[in-house]
Amino acid sequence: MTTDLAPLLFLPGLLNDAVLWRAAIDALADRTAAAVADLTLDDSVAAMARRALVVAPPRFGLVALSMGGYVAFEILRQAPERVTRLALFDTAAAPEDPGRAATRRQGMDQLKVGRFAGVTTRLLPKLVHASHVDGPVGEAVKAMAERVGDAAFLRQQRAILDRADSRPTLSAIRVPTLVAVGADDQLTPPALAREIHDGIAGSRFEVLPECGHLPPLERPDATAALLRDWLTL
Repeated sequence: MTTDLAPLLFLPGLLNDAVLWRAAIDALADRTAAAVADLTLDDSVAAMARRALVVAPPRFGLVALSMGGYVAFEILRQAPERVTRLALFDTAAAPEDPGRAATRRQGMDQLKVGRFAGVTTRLLPKLVHASHVDGPVGEAVKAMAERVGDAAFLRQQRAILDRADSRPTLSAIRVPTLVAVGADDQLTPPALAREIHDGIAGSRFEVLPECGHLPPLERPDATAALLRDWLTL
């Protein structure tokens, strides 16, 4: 007897590519037909969502991290009838904090007159747990940033800065939803994930210990296990 595979669309974060989700996709290959959206080509969240919807199957589940979560909320605004379930990792529903926005703009201005540094040794501890800074996880994060490159980085930063406030739409989300976050995430800390969970009725909330902003790389087995359970909701 054959079992139909559940179509899933994975959405990466800032300076991430498909490698972010590779371990999870491989672990779920017996249950899902997975695709990873390209979020490097547009400078608005709305355009990223439109492009993703063009290549997505008629109905699909969404798995998103960080910036990908902003796109997931936009997909739910543009085509809610096509989304069957939702998994959000280390993201936020609120718009950009003014302080963070100023830092982003400063970094964008510096890039226009300097060389793209990607994910630096100084930045890496803000992205991953201290135990993952040195070794394959840290190297994977740096390599992804280099592949994405400076032009896409600027487009993604503009999209993040101009994203909508998704908090008012949380109560309209009725599909099975997982909200997960690294316990040590410095960029989108657990309080922001808790805000999303509190806004989506019936959602499941999980905190991954000894994990920063990138659970699919830092805790791949735990991430895959959470997604496998989510597929049964």
